[in-house]
Amino acid sequence: MKELTPHIAIALCTYNGAAFLHEQLQSFVNQTHGNWSLWVSDDGSTDGTWDILLAFQRDYGNAHDIRLLRGPGEGSCRNFLSLLCHPDFPHGYVALADQDDVWLKGKLARAVQMMRKTPHGYVLYGAQSFHVAQNLQILGRSKQPQHPPSFANAMVQNVVSGHSMVLSPEALQLVRRIGCDHEIPFHDWWIYQLVSGVGGEVVLDTRPVLLYRQHDTNVMGARRGMAALTARINALRAQTYKHWIAANLDTLWRHRGILNPEARAKIEAFQNTRVSRGAERAAFLRALGLKRQAPLGTVGLYLAGALGWV
Repeated sequence: MKELTPHIAIALCTYNGAAFLHEQLQSFVNQTHGNWSLWVSDDGSTDGTWDILLAFQRDYGNAHDIRLLRGPGEGSCRNFLSLLCHPDFPHGYVALADQDDVWLKGKLARAVQMMRKTPHGYVLYGAQSFHVAQNLQILGRSKQPQHPPSFANAMVQNVVSGHSMVLSPEALQLVRRIGCDHEIPFHDWWIYQLVSGVGGEVVLDTRPVLLYRQHDTNVMGARRGMAALTARINALRAQTYKHWIAANLDTLWRHRGILNPEARAKIEAFQNTRVSRGAERAAFLRALGLKRQAPLGTVGLYLAGALGWV
């Protein structure tokens, strides 16, 4: 018999987040799903972040298991993966959290409800968000993907933002099986690739479940407008995007035994034609079924392939 209110471990990574951390922590307390614990990995904050975390542990540690850890100091991706792979991290559902967001009250309850509708063991939940200014004034909302999630999409694009992610117990064990000793650019993109690559279920909720603060220093941000488009083009020209894809696929290939046959075949074919370019390369990417969510983005992908940028 399934537990009516399963335990969910919240995995929060922090780094100099004192300015907004209070509101995110309080949004955990306000969840309608009250059966949660909090695991925090701080990556070397020099502001008041650690003191805020200690105070939160003191105030709510009797009601919830709250663990505070020191991160590896190697950036957000490694911080999250090392936290998920910590030997004492609890087995079960896990919800990833960013330090400066604010969760809506029903976020955890809705995630579990939707994940339990699928019979798959490997399940990854992601949702939409309200984009807000630093004072939480709503600026807009995230865009719903136009196509269903798939490994062919995951190879070249992430559509499951880490701040909304919830992993099933089996999906967490999948991440832990690979570990964190590898060089990949983004933990959320990597998790999307792993779950889709083994044939798991990626559940994308159309409802916003959190407030996503936009900063000038956001690593990815809302990714809209001319500035975002220019940044993507520059990343293509500098072959940064190409290196990201290569790092992901090289790591997946080293662990190809866990992938399903379709994913293995796509990676092998992609790897074998890396040196090609021109119309032949663009046609090959199309034949593989690789695509981004927006039609213009897919055209840009094929053009980048022709130019040797992918």
